[in-house]
Amino acid sequence: MVSGIHYQISKDENKAIRQILLPLNDELQIHIYKDGDSYAFEAIPIISSVQTEAFSTTITSSPSYNILKETGSNKLAQIFIAGFKYSLNFKNDIQKGDRLVMIYEQKYRLGQPFSMPTLNVAMIEMNGKRHFIYLNEDERYYDEKGHEVEGFLLARPVTGARLSSGFTKRRWHPVLHKWKAHLGVDYAARSGTPVVAAGSGRVNYAQRMGSYGNLVKISHADGYETRYAHLKSFRRGIHRGKQVKKGQVIGYVGTTGRSTGPHLHFELRKHSSPVNPLKVVQVTTKKLTGESKKAFLTLKEKYDKQVESQLLNKTPFKKEQPLQSISYFDKRTKV
Repeated sequence: MVSGIHYQISKDENKAIRQILLPLNDELQIHIYKDGDSYAFEAIPIISSVQTEAFSTTITSSPSYNILKETGSNKLAQIFIAGFKYSLNFKNDIQKGDRLVMIYEQKYRLGQPFSMPTLNVAMIEMNGKRHFIYLNEDERYYDEKGHEVEGFLLARPVTGARLSSGFTKRRWHPVLHKWKAHLGVDYAARSGTPVVAAGSGRVNYAQRMGSYGNLVKISHADGYETRYAHLKSFRRGIHRGKQVKKGQVIGYVGTTGRSTGPHLHFELRKHSSPVNPLKVVQVTTKKLTGESKKAFLTLKEKYDKQVESQLLNKTPFKKEQPLQSISYFDKRTKV
């Protein structure tokens, strides 16, 4: 049995088990029931209802902290952070007093929240500017302009590494001892630490290149390119033309090229122009046009009104209640 799964059990007057409902997933459950002197079981559908709910709050610490504090729901915090994970930098750009709104659908089973909520629209206000994501009828998320945004970059291409140097147009170079642009970010880590692809794409370079040392370049959608420098070595099979997936190991941290110690120099470029990878980490993969965009804008208008109403009214949020012992089986019933 998986930890955290809530099940229902029914007992008779002698405290012998009569029936059990044990969820398998969001759609099916195992129904175990007394059948004469033995037990039988079957897989049956889960009966649930869906409610559309809204929530808003003002940031005092971080979005996840405030959502959890106000609602007690880890799931709501998870879906909000996941929605904006690759498009906004909450760590550096969020401020106290910023506001957020979530409108979502929640399944209920036996009067209790069940399964992950489905986010319909989310808004967060940062430095006076509002950022939205909308769930369209095609079950994909889009921004205000009707552009599908797919987060393609990982937070860090090296697990457990320390950010040792940021993106800047002017930095005192530790080797050259002069002011020089640093057009990427550095992650300090032990030599040999695996380096993963920040996003799916095609390797267009995998060999030594001057001050970069051992370098991997990966081409992504929409003119983006990521670079991984100073590698100790490349993973076997990584070569020009190789298709790689997000999170796939491509090499290992080293100190080749112009380097003072083991670290990964990570760059993000768009159409060859350097971009701060800690600021811009999203790729437009689809743009709605014609009738599809017209339908989206109608949906967007409805959601925008709901968000504005939530900001003005701040209707109370019904917190999740803890599951209680339930004994409701009087006979064998498919529930």
